[in-house]
Amino acid sequence: MSTTKYIFVTGGVSSSLGKGIIAASLAKLLQARGYRVTIQKLDPYINVDPGTLNPYEHGECYVTDDGAETDLDLGHYERFLNVPTSQANNVTTGRIYQSVIEKERRGEFLGKTVQVVPHITNEIKERIQILGKSGDYDIVITEIGGTVGDIESLPYIESVRQLKWELGNQNCLVIHLTLIPYLSAAGELKTKPTQHSVKTLMESGIQADVLVCRTEHHLSEELRHKLALFCNVNKDAVIESIDASTIYDVPNLMLEEGLDTVTLQKLGLEDSGSPSLTSWNEFVKRYKNPKAHVTIGLIGKYVELQDSYKSILESFIHAGAANEVKVKVESIHSEFLDGSNVASQMKGLDAVLVAPGFGERGIEGKIEAVRYARENKLPFLGICLGMQMAVIEYSRNVLGLKDANSTEMNENTPFPVIDLMEAQKTITEKGGTMRLGAWACELTDNSIVKQVYKTTRIDERHRHRFEYNNAYRDQLEAAGLKTTGINPETNLVEIVEIEDHPWFVGVQYHPEYKSTVANPHPLFVSLVAAALTYCKAK
Repeated sequence: MSTTKYIFVTGGVSSSLGKGIIAASLAKLLQARGYRVTIQKLDPYINVDPGTLNPYEHGECYVTDDGAETDLDLGHYERFLNVPTSQANNVTTGRIYQSVIEKERRGEFLGKTVQVVPHITNEIKERIQILGKSGDYDIVITEIGGTVGDIESLPYIESVRQLKWELGNQNCLVIHLTLIPYLSAAGELKTKPTQHSVKTLMESGIQADVLVCRTEHHLSEELRHKLALFCNVNKDAVIESIDASTIYDVPNLMLEEGLDTVTLQKLGLEDSGSPSLTSWNEFVKRYKNPKAHVTIGLIGKYVELQDSYKSILESFIHAGAANEVKVKVESIHSEFLDGSNVASQMKGLDAVLVAPGFGERGIEGKIEAVRYARENKLPFLGICLGMQMAVIEYSRNVLGLKDANSTEMNENTPFPVIDLMEAQKTITEKGGTMRLGAWACELTDNSIVKQVYKTTRIDERHRHRFEYNNAYRDQLEAAGLKTTGINPETNLVEIVEIEDHPWFVGVQYHPEYKSTVANPHPLFVSLVAAALTYCKAK
């Protein structure tokens, strides 16, 4: 008999309803009651992982400690729970089929005809239960991507049906997130789309246990009764999820609606009273009641889609609350930034962050933004490509190497101050082949980062192919661009700083991936503090 409980979160009527936020909020409430909880995401697309997807297509690619390139929802899971995720927390159709085909090629199916049922569904069920069988968790919440009725999601829905039958209803729970649209002409909320969505789910053999209803207006008792009756759920299992001013309000809203209580009841788990959300609510209070305001420029190539920089934007929320400061992030498209307009575009900023990215487009704009921040003593953080742009800018404008560049942008540059990593030179496949996951970094004394981290050794997550070229390190150091973080095994430069600047830091890694509500990332906290100091001095 299974000791781990499984919760499945499906979506109906419309995409982008916030399954990830509901899953993370429920997990937070269960965790606050003392249960060990993790969340995984099943994505129905055929890509093996999001690593090769354009940020415009799928938002940011989130990276875990063990080097998995995953869906951005895993960022929500970590930010809410403060528990690291891993390769096992994100499964795609591509990965499922890849694994089954590899098994078939090895002869593991003993000549059987390989089919969606049972071979694909067995693989899905196995992946769902990996985390549960580890013994590390009491509850595994599985978010199923897409919308019920999508052809791509059918094998996942069938796998859930089988698991409910195999493990029993007392060990499995299905939460269906749906939309209750408001028709302004009629002046009322309509339940019919939800009824059809639940019916579609039932046609696949699954009865929803809980309905979470996304809505712009409060659900009346009459409407709740109607939903319960026609969707075949208990009335206390009809949960209102009204629009919130911030995603960080959602756990409290779900607590008020009793989502955690009904979940525990249906799974036969002990209800020990209200969860302890003291520290969470302190964060929300600080976030909503700032004592000052700062404006930080986000210089990027994908600023039209906010999800492209989701973890960075959330990190500013965490760091702002830690400083009791409201951070206004002003997105500036680097492709349209140049020497003629950089001063006007960046006027009024209290700090600047040059974002990560790939490819040549918008590079010169990022370099101009770095130059402006350096020359005007504006607090600066460069992340990954942003750090590399800082090295190129310094090489060109301080060291005098006018054509300095990265070999990613110009293979024939005479001064390749950023170059392809040695280990990458024989790699031809793009997916999952970068320098990924957590790597160690040793910090030097008398540096900003040593003061920020308050330690001498850190582990941060990476996602890159190109690196600081150590052949130019002595020249750059002599000119004032100090190396303050080094990987102890490879001697790779991880962090650079400028001596005569109040706060100028470039990091090769991605600090935004490790910022959570409980532990705001110290680099972001320090950058916001530096922005406040700059703002007050203006």
